[in-house]
Amino acid sequence: MSEEEETFEEEEDAGVPQLQMEQDHPEEGDQPEEGGEEERPEGEEGEEHEGEKIPENPLTQEILPECLSLLSKTGDGLAHAYIRLDVHERELTNINILKSYIHLRFVDLSKNNLKDISPLSALTRLLVLKADFNLLTSAKLDEMPYLQMASFSNNKISSTEGCNHPMLEHLNLNNNEITHVTGLDPVKLSRLHTLELRGNKLETSAGIYLPNLKNLFLAANTLKQLEGLQRLTKLTTLHLRENQLEKLDGFSEEIQSLQYINLRANNISAVSEVEKLACLPKLRALTLLENAIAEEDEYRIDVIIVLPKLERLDKDEFTEDERNESKELAVTRAEEKKMAQQADGEKQIVEEVDSETSSSG
Repeated sequence: MSEEEETFEEEEDAGVPQLQMEQDHPEEGDQPEEGGEEERPEGEEGEEHEGEKIPENPLTQEILPECLSLLSKTGDGLAHAYIRLDVHERELTNINILKSYIHLRFVDLSKNNLKDISPLSALTRLLVLKADFNLLTSAKLDEMPYLQMASFSNNKISSTEGCNHPMLEHLNLNNNEITHVTGLDPVKLSRLHTLELRGNKLETSAGIYLPNLKNLFLAANTLKQLEGLQRLTKLTTLHLRENQLEKLDGFSEEIQSLQYINLRANNISAVSEVEKLACLPKLRALTLLENAIAEEDEYRIDVIIVLPKLERLDKDEFTEDERNESKELAVTRAEEKKMAQQADGEKQIVEEVDSETSSSG
């Protein structure tokens, strides 16, 4: 397996967007560990604002000059304008002034007190948007023709509506309050390859019909069932860590590109459920730590028997000894099963003869 595949278990952010906000503050360049985004320091949670009024603090003309950078030609090539805006962590409550800054392409609004970002709809050349750690209840914007990456993590968003931007490749909605996935248009979102929905309130995966999606992060929800996965034929990475899955129904051979599944900390207790993954032709790595099945004595051998093409389980690749042992045990179990079936057949014949004898007597 490649080095990138080896790190899948430790890093959920396998799908890194091709276009990212240029970094002036190094801490934002760090990748979060598996399980979600960085947390607000104590006292900075959104709940602190409940019951108290947030003082108005609009973005003003006086503040803007120090926040603008990256001078570039305008779209028509006739002039120059600043195309990057970084106003993160300024306690802003209003960005109406941005309606006039139509040439902006990279905007960072993270760690403010924003409840409304609709003025951004005027920025039709926007490529990258970061609006993490605000007070947003919706990610809805008018269709942005060039937007490629949008991040709305750690807000109070309850819906996936209004995110149908035709060039969008990476959408981050981690740590919000989404209960159902709705409104994601498979035609308009044909370029979307990474969808992050960790730390929401999803009970099902239904509603995610995105034909070119490659990376899907659904960790730390309350998923009890998997639905609609057969439509994700290009999916390669699926993170389902820390949910409430007991059964693994919902997979099919149509998901022909899926290589890695993280099921850590669910409620999987039987190898018969793991066997349902045998339909996935390219599955090579699987994580089942912190499930009841992982406590069984012959856990690794049992898994490789039902998934012989698997290369890695949890953090370790299968050894040659484990593969040989699994083959021998599989033969032994097949013979035992055959003998048991024969015994059952003979028993049934005896019971039928006894029944006929009793009837004729």
